Amino acid sequence: MKNSNLLLSRFFSTGPAIVIAFDHGMFDGPIRGLDRVEELPSHIYPGVDGLLMSPGMLRDIGPRLFGHRHSPIAIVRINWSTIYCFAWNYHSGDTVKAFTPQEALQAGAQMVLISLSLQTGSQPQDARNVEIFRELCGQAHELGLPVLGEYFPVHEENLNEEQMYQEIKIGTRILYELGADVIKTFYTKNFQDIVSGCPAPILALGGKRLASDLEALKYARQQISSGAAGIVFGRNVIQSPQPIELQKALIAVLKEGLTPDEAAKKFGLRKEH
Repeated sequence: MKNSNLLLSRFFSTGPAIVIAFDHGMFDGPIRGLDRVEELPSHIYPGVDGLLMSPGMLRDIGPRLFGHRHSPIAIVRINWSTIYCFAWNYHSGDTVKAFTPQEALQAGAQMVLISLSLQTGSQPQDARNVEIFRELCGQAHELGLPVLGEYFPVHEENLNEEQMYQEIKIGTRILYELGADVIKTFYTKNFQDIVSGCPAPILALGGKRLASDLEALKYARQQISSGAAGIVFGRNVIQSPQPIELQKALIAVLKEGLTPDEAAKKFGLRKEH
């Protein structure tokens, strides 16, 4: 685990971690912002801490994203679950091993994301999902790869505020107990209580595209103020009309102490889309 610990120290060395996610094509195809894979490197600011992508993207555009001295950390998703197929309205939570940690390492990954969903409606399926997570997590750690565990509720859009809070509180702790080094999940009410009950650092995801880049900055600041160790923003960055400026503004807000309004003004972000 020595290499994992060294990488995680680097990951959080400048304050809250900022990860940009563009692995959506593994489940929803060429969504807006990801329809031209070859153009993605020009929309990524190298000052962020990590980039979450698919193995296919790492193969094709990885050299342009990680081929410099101070590159972000390359994070690769290695299991596949139906719950991310939003366009097809899948909800079963069935999960399979799509890639091995060894394949991810050979492709250039420095960290792997392994997702877990429970309360699928099938206890055998829940147990199988845990088995898959644990198998991949153990293999990753044998290779010195840190594991970013993602907890994602099966029916997240139908859960009320209390249900979401309760499931995330339990799910994140389960991920920690199963070996996740860092956790990615939804931001909920009483988020500080979730953080205090989970020894692993938690990264809050951005979710659906917000009304403006300024709203994204405010949301990120709220998440960090509530105890998140960092953020994972996908659509809120890749679908921004000013993705580079927004990433610079996120760094200014989360690492340098600017207010969202100050950062939006400094980098010329428009208040509305």
